[in-house]
Amino acid sequence: MFNGGGNVWIETQKAMVDEWSANVCRVAALPRIAAQARRVKKGATPSEVVYEEDHVKLLHYPVSGEVQHATPLVFVFALVNRPYILDILPNKSVVSHFVKAGFDTYLIDWGTATDADRHLTLDDYVNGYLRSVAREVRKRSGAAKVSLLGYCMGGTMSAMFTALHAECVKNLILLAAGIDFSTREGLLNLWSDARNFDVDAFVDDVGNCPADFLQSCFSMLSPVRNLLGKPVSLLERMDDAKFVEEFLTMEAWINDNVAVPGEVFRDFVKCLYQQNLLVKNRMQVGRQVVDLRRITCPVLNLLATQDTLVPPSQSAPFTNLVGSQDKKTIELATGHIGLAMGSAAQRELWPQAVAWLAERS
Repeated sequence: MFNGGGNVWIETQKAMVDEWSANVCRVAALPRIAAQARRVKKGATPSEVVYEEDHVKLLHYPVSGEVQHATPLVFVFALVNRPYILDILPNKSVVSHFVKAGFDTYLIDWGTATDADRHLTLDDYVNGYLRSVAREVRKRSGAAKVSLLGYCMGGTMSAMFTALHAECVKNLILLAAGIDFSTREGLLNLWSDARNFDVDAFVDDVGNCPADFLQSCFSMLSPVRNLLGKPVSLLERMDDAKFVEEFLTMEAWINDNVAVPGEVFRDFVKCLYQQNLLVKNRMQVGRQVVDLRRITCPVLNLLATQDTLVPPSQSAPFTNLVGSQDKKTIELATGHIGLAMGSAAQRELWPQAVAWLAERS
């Protein structure tokens, strides 16, 4: 009995010493981790800026050799984060899948909104900047139309643009895009409810929607994971170089939020989250009303079944709301960010998307 107790005591002491030693190593690694965090790169695939308008820049990704597909592809990202999540690491780059397949590939960097941009509306972005980009890409490539791939808020804007300017769009791919805001599944839908949030008072008071406000909202969608789980994971895996690189790169992007122009934020919250006008074909953008039935080009709808930011019930209805005959939905058991750069997405989703678009370009 005594010997057994002694063994337990010895094992406990050994475990304590091992843990203390591991913690010393973790603390010693902190300066190296901090230095590595400051060296995080933003974008893995070589690109060049080929067009600028105000804060907006259009990046072009040259292919190795000749372009293999007649229709150029334009990535349309959201306004709330920086777009390099789509090209974040060489082994986790959505952009590289299409570049390697020979697509003439472009990406819109919306830039950083300033106080002077608080009055910009969805009309400015959809009928202004996005239309200018489509015109520029068509001119550069000589193609009659472009393909659009819109992620999250950028997908919602891409759907609006395609409905209003069908003559410009050959194919449309949506990635975790909010379309039907009637669902109560996501916390954002509850928080933005008109009974809980006076968006008019908010925008009238602050102007642009602040980046730190958006950051706190996104963090609180999964507070335990974001505020506790991730730091613990980093602490436990500091000796895993690949994990540390991917962790720091992702954290750099997650914390690289930008302010959203006040009137765009007002439009999104009031017209979409609160009134759900897009699926009712009553969403007004400038002088025009968006009718999703006018989208008749091939459509690919990509969604994540574990998405807490844009629940699948918010994305899935799009496929049945458009007038297209050629349309397809692909679901992946992952989250909002994992749908773009997760290992399963890189392995399973993007090869399918590339093949789908190649057949139609």
